[in-house]
Amino acid sequence: MKSLYTFFMTLLFGAVVLLTACSKNPVEPNYDQRALAPLAVEFDNIVGGQKLVLNTGTYVNALGQSYNIQLLQYFISNIQVKKADGTAYTVNADSSYFLIRQDDPTSRFARVKVPEGNYTALTFTVGVDSLRSIMDISKRTGVLDPGAGNHDGMYWGWNSGYIFFKMEGTAPDAPADPTGQHKFRYHIGGFGGYNAPTINNIKVITVDLTARGIAQVRKDRLANIHLMVDVSKALNGSTNVSFATNPQVMFSDYSVQIANNYAKMFVHDHTEN
Repeated sequence: MKSLYTFFMTLLFGAVVLLTACSKNPVEPNYDQRALAPLAVEFDNIVGGQKLVLNTGTYVNALGQSYNIQLLQYFISNIQVKKADGTAYTVNADSSYFLIRQDDPTSRFARVKVPEGNYTALTFTVGVDSLRSIMDISKRTGVLDPGAGNHDGMYWGWNSGYIFFKMEGTAPDAPADPTGQHKFRYHIGGFGGYNAPTINNIKVITVDLTARGIAQVRKDRLANIHLMVDVSKALNGSTNVSFATNPQVMFSDYSVQIANNYAKMFVHDHTEN
């Protein structure tokens, strides 16, 4: 009986090893930019170690000030993937602008197509690049269309520019506004200016995928790069933002501090292949 048990356990161990080897050492197709396959990047918003819950979730910043979040949305654009040998592929710009909205679970996935292959790094922009920002409106469609309402309040008509990152909520330490609410509003944008230099809060993020799972992109399945986005880092980091001192930040020099903070929000959690 013992030998039979040992035999079956050996078979089971061998099957596990075989399956593990197949998943970790896939045969990679020849790289062909015409052979595109689906890839998703998932932006999973959290606050510190907690799930982000709009309106009812209560959180505390680095200064000990409590707050909740009523609105969170940000632009992701210019997605690029890179292989271990340095081969990089940039998604066609016309298909590479996404508005991540916490109140819309379907928006958390940026779905693109890239050549089949094994990718070890992901690069993307938080915001809308200067080239697209100054293009004719006919070239700014979908979530970028200033006239269609698809941008969900992420465009400054008075400033002719996109808001890259928007977070609003309430905090007891924030001064009362005219309605009596203790609101904070952080609307961060600025691509560098049209004719003269201005604030530039465009942030390019590169994420190493090697530690927690490379993306094995194939035509017959959907690879999903799962990122955890800790939005508390927009408030805590090289600058600890005070709701009492800076309850509203928009197109101002201080916005650069918040943008520098939120550039650290993105961490690779795992990849589903």
